[in-house]
Amino acid sequence: MKRALIVIDVQKGFSEWDVKGQRNNPGCEENVAKLISAWRSKNQPVVFVKHNSTSPTSVLRPGQEGNDFKEVITGEPDLLVTKSVNSAFYGEPDLYQWLTSNEISQVAICGIQTNMCCETTARMSGNLGLDTWFVLDATHTFAKSFQGTTISAEDLARTTSVNLAGEFAEVIDTAEAIARLEN
Repeated sequence: MKRALIVIDVQKGFSEWDVKGQRNNPGCEENVAKLISAWRSKNQPVVFVKHNSTSPTSVLRPGQEGNDFKEVITGEPDLLVTKSVNSAFYGEPDLYQWLTSNEISQVAICGIQTNMCCETTARMSGNLGLDTWFVLDATHTFAKSFQGTTISAEDLARTTSVNLAGEFAEVIDTAEAIARLEN
């Protein structure tokens, strides 16, 4: 059985928000690199997803350095999906069509941001009936504020894991994902 690794939005522009105390999981990029290496060593499919913002002031809009992948994203993917919304399933080319045409019904999700594009993609993946691993320690996010309340990045990541576990995905870590892939 094939399990596609879906690497979401590991782009330079997110470094703009890498402010001490605002971002969680400083080991995210290292874990993403480990996953890419493990998937390639087992000849499993790797999908890179890139957010191409349509906002004229976004650091993630095409043509800006922030739109480029971070250095940990190496080699050519089996599929490159570009999107301008949260879910990789609403990108181009059609991710779900590619998975089904390649007889892939299992995925592992990692990348940036835990509670945004990664969680949205995992929710859709589960709803589409895919066997989904959410590799929590290969994601990161940033603190968010709304109406005078700030929620830490760590709390947002924990909330994502609770939201996804059992209902949409199996929440695991990098070491477990690699160990399972090798068995």
